[in-house]
Amino acid sequence: MTPPRKSLFSPDRICMEWRQQRRPGAGLHNLGSTCYLNVILQCLTYTAPLANYLLSRQHSRFCRRQGFCMMCTMETHVRKALFSSATAIRPRAVIRDLKFIGEFKPDYPGDAYEFLRCTVNAMQRTCQSGSRDSDSSSRETTIIHQIFGGFLRSRVTCLSCKTVSDFFRAFRDVLLKIKGALSLTTALEFFVAPKQTEGRKCFKCRKCKKKVAVSKVVTVHRAPRILTVCLGRADNGTSRKLSQVVEYPECLDLRPYMSDPDREPLLYSLYAVVVHSGHTCLGGHFFCYIKASDGQWYKMNDVSVESCDLHTVLGQQAYLLFYARCFNSQSKKLSSSSLPPFLSQGESSSQAGSARPQTLPGRIRVAKSQRSSARERERERNKERSRSPQWGNEHHRYFINSNYSSSAGRRRKRTSPPDHDNTHRDAPGPSSRSFQHVPAHRDAWEQPLPRERQQSKPSQLSCSLCRQLVKVRSYHQSQSKRRKLSFGAYKQKSQPYN
Repeated sequence: MTPPRKSLFSPDRICMEWRQQRRPGAGLHNLGSTCYLNVILQCLTYTAPLANYLLSRQHSRFCRRQGFCMMCTMETHVRKALFSSATAIRPRAVIRDLKFIGEFKPDYPGDAYEFLRCTVNAMQRTCQSGSRDSDSSSRETTIIHQIFGGFLRSRVTCLSCKTVSDFFRAFRDVLLKIKGALSLTTALEFFVAPKQTEGRKCFKCRKCKKKVAVSKVVTVHRAPRILTVCLGRADNGTSRKLSQVVEYPECLDLRPYMSDPDREPLLYSLYAVVVHSGHTCLGGHFFCYIKASDGQWYKMNDVSVESCDLHTVLGQQAYLLFYARCFNSQSKKLSSSSLPPFLSQGESSSQAGSARPQTLPGRIRVAKSQRSSARERERERNKERSRSPQWGNEHHRYFINSNYSSSAGRRRKRTSPPDHDNTHRDAPGPSSRSFQHVPAHRDAWEQPLPRERQQSKPSQLSCSLCRQLVKVRSYHQSQSKRRKLSFGAYKQKSQPYN
């Protein structure tokens, strides 16, 4: 493999752990026969490194692409799915651009694995659109390839002269044959087993100078951060579905299937499962199981989002498996030195197979003396802020507007601060779900104001408003009384004399 001349995205900026813990987002409406589309969108939405990147808006702020952009479409969908207060939303933007993603139609059933490959390839093309003059190695350094991509090594050995040749190719998912396999490990062992081509002499040996029979071994040379496995349930001989149950673990060790299997374990944790129900591959229904950022498993069946346990997740006829790379206690010390600080803290804290909510990255233990000094500095800073007339103008203006609307008895439109982003609600009215998420960017302007400003200015304002209301009311009463008196005098004058 030749090293890339230019890196399109720095791997240090990829965060494998959720930056914010939240409850699961909304379900997705089935607009025709779009269950295959819904499950892939849900799996990509809860892929932590991809969701962290899309929620940060690093792509849309610098995107200059005209027309269709798959990364911008996914960014809009992820924000809408996670921040919407509705029970279910409609993925209209994705369905509108289906013709740019692949040969799909909203009213025609499709395959989830095919839609996954087309969606990831569309995001990959978007990320490398501005680097057409770069080499092929540089195109494999995009954010999409560094999340989903890895490299496979094909070692070909000539059966005549024993010459060994290595070939490398990039991959973003692995398709496994499950016919005769009862577990995922058995299917992986068959994937890396040596295969001989004695009857088909299709490889030309560089030493023999002719086509010869060879032995071929395929192994994982560079492991991806997100391992996507498809259990091929279509029988090529009979074109029927293989409905056998293939056992798959919550924690997978990929080291035995690597090119160098003698190193430390390489652990992956399961976070998404796609299931196909039906007797044939041409029909049926797709639903999925998702592990959200709170560490709990949820069954997502179109608009339905229900919590479930791990035992239910591991007992399904899985079609697609999504594994996220993690670190165990043995490799934590070896990997922490080569990772950036926020990645080493976040990834080393999580253990494989842990179903508890994981801690947020960036939490550092501070000594007691340092905490006390930090508190004193914070108090001094708050005093300086309370003295400054310019501090908190935007937040104070919003607070005054809300108080004025309540004190004056009028209904005014509630104005939000400039840094607040009003997310689109798919359905009006309150949500029927038992949980609602408050976006993180609202926490900044929902913090209470200092005690000085809460006691002084709102009270003065309310007193002044009360005095104004009293003056207005007395004025109106005097005017109405004057009109009554004048009207009575006019009535007496207009009566005829008897």
